[in-house]
Amino acid sequence: MLERRRVCRYLLLLVVTAAFAPDSLSQVPPGSSPAQSAHSSQSSQKATHSESSLDAGAISNGVYRNKNFGLACKIPEGWVLRTDEMNARDESNPTAEPSGTDPSKSAPTAAPSEAAKVLLAAFSRPPEAKGEDVNSSILIAAESVSAYPGLKEAGQYFEPLTEVAKAQGFLVDEEPYEYALGAKTLVRGDFHKDVGTRVMRQSTLVMLARGYAVSITVIGGTEDEVEELVDGLSFDAGAKKSK
Repeated sequence: MLERRRVCRYLLLLVVTAAFAPDSLSQVPPGSSPAQSAHSSQSSQKATHSESSLDAGAISNGVYRNKNFGLACKIPEGWVLRTDEMNARDESNPTAEPSGTDPSKSAPTAAPSEAAKVLLAAFSRPPEAKGEDVNSSILIAAESVSAYPGLKEAGQYFEPLTEVAKAQGFLVDEEPYEYALGAKTLVRGDFHKDVGTRVMRQSTLVMLARGYAVSITVIGGTEDEVEELVDGLSFDAGAKKSK
């Protein structure tokens, strides 16, 4: 069993906040800019805090790229970015349990640091735009493996993730399995949650690279939508090798 010094904080955040439009993110922290479309007039922008030693990656022409991890992710046209807002959330109540289907009421929070960070948070609609369907999303996070003594393989990261997901009402579609994206092999886990007449589907892909556990979570209302988002991921075979 993987020893943990803390709960899988970032993946818990992803699981409970990405289901529907997260109202709690509509309050932009002081000094932050409002959410921007992934296809804004800017040709390139930093995805999140650049001062950290953890490479935040950058977005250009609707594609998020992180050279250190060799990762690229297409962001659907018209989606909004909430990366800075998710990293800036107050850590005043990190163990709160979400209420009902609205994760914004008491969602756990995250503490940005050099050891853990949300690298990309992209949603199909902004929090102020209400909708009946699932607010599809892509969330990429990196957390230092030092937070999990004994973590040697990506599959082990699903132990705390699955525990947290089940606690929030998610069901496991199947046990984590190896999933190839080009020349890169990750470990993937699929979940779903019934919310009234709707079904939220989530797939999380995990890899260990350069001393970090990197998780890529996509959420959609149908299996086809989830697979389309996964298909937007790619890896550069010539990227820096993991250390």
